[in-house]
Amino acid sequence: MNILLLGSGGREHALAWKINQSDESHTLYIAPGNAGTANCGMNVLLDLNDFASIAKFCVENKIEMLIVGPEEPLVKGLCDYFKSKPALEKILFVGPSQQGAALEGSKAFAKAFMLRHQIPTAKYKEFTIENYTEGVQYLQQHSLPIVLKADGLAAGKGVVICHNPVEAIAEFELMIQQSKFGEASKKVVVEAFLDGIEMSVFVLTDGKNYVLLPNAKDYKRIGEGDKGLNTGGMGAVSPVPFATPSFMAKVEERIIKPTINGLQEDGIDYKGFVFIGLISVGGEPFVIEYNCRLGDPETEVIIPRLKNDLIGLFERTCKQELDQVKIDMDSRTAITIVAVSGGYPGAFEKGFPIEGLEIEVSADSLVFHAGTKSDGETILTNGGRVLCVTSFAETVYEAVEKSRDVLEQIYFDGIYYRRDIGYEFL
Repeated sequence: MNILLLGSGGREHALAWKINQSDESHTLYIAPGNAGTANCGMNVLLDLNDFASIAKFCVENKIEMLIVGPEEPLVKGLCDYFKSKPALEKILFVGPSQQGAALEGSKAFAKAFMLRHQIPTAKYKEFTIENYTEGVQYLQQHSLPIVLKADGLAAGKGVVICHNPVEAIAEFELMIQQSKFGEASKKVVVEAFLDGIEMSVFVLTDGKNYVLLPNAKDYKRIGEGDKGLNTGGMGAVSPVPFATPSFMAKVEERIIKPTINGLQEDGIDYKGFVFIGLISVGGEPFVIEYNCRLGDPETEVIIPRLKNDLIGLFERTCKQELDQVKIDMDSRTAITIVAVSGGYPGAFEKGFPIEGLEIEVSADSLVFHAGTKSDGETILTNGGRVLCVTSFAETVYEAVEKSRDVLEQIYFDGIYYRRDIGYEFL
């Protein structure tokens, strides 16, 4: 089978690594990939927003399965584009339609979906320039803290938690009046603040049936103890220690089943991953957000724990046969620690040589590339989040120690990583 995987981050390296473990004979292309994915298949230079070029590559290389890693091509309608072309419609496409991807692409769409299908989430209202004054009055009267979310995609930066009315109104003005997040904040969703502990649940659905994948918790803040600026993710742990069988039973009954049933009731074509960001408030689960793809760095802990053949899983997904699948996962704890460039998530330089990648690591540890590239001889930094080290152990503490041991042998100019991933469970 000829497979094309779209994306260039740690998520895509983990997926490529897992695809390569398949018993099914395959040729894997990754676009654009990174220095790590080059060891799993062939990197190809494609613009992920140039649908015609992706289609041309698929036809010329007889691609039989297309797996979309990042959200933007899905939100822009890549699935619909492929389904509309006779030469492409038979390609097994792993990812939802544009309408399905709106669960991530539009916070207002997602909130309306949850309200319609009685899925527990924070109370909200949405505002645009047309009802801006009403929004200001709403913020002045709302209990604190309060959450403001840009409706559209904002590269993970479109959420602001405000602790006083002056701050909230200032952010509201920046988002709507001054386009702080561009087109994404032309509409703003204002939510009640939920106080609890967050985690992520991952579902693979064929639009009718679903399988529950390993759960995870990621760490967004740059500083230890969850201090400092938000990032794309500094690490993750799976499984989540507080996600007991009784808690997950609530999640499945109140959130997962209504979500999948809601997709069917609304006639939404959805064959791919549903990432559900949850918060446990006093032991009760609420949805914070949906994503239409796997998270990063959560992928780097949930995919290594998955024992099923990934190509087989994707084939079942596209053929609507997930009711015939039973998920098998490693019972051990997996954690990943992300090494980032100096200055990240602010301004940072790239192009620094990475030393130590040739070290031998134990079978319990894996190095996944994210922001890396090769100049033909040397692997260089090429992004804010550069690489991560995933390790298995019986406890969070032991897994963290294993990843830190590996990271201490890797070096690039300005390297930084948190040493406390999973700190609340240590």
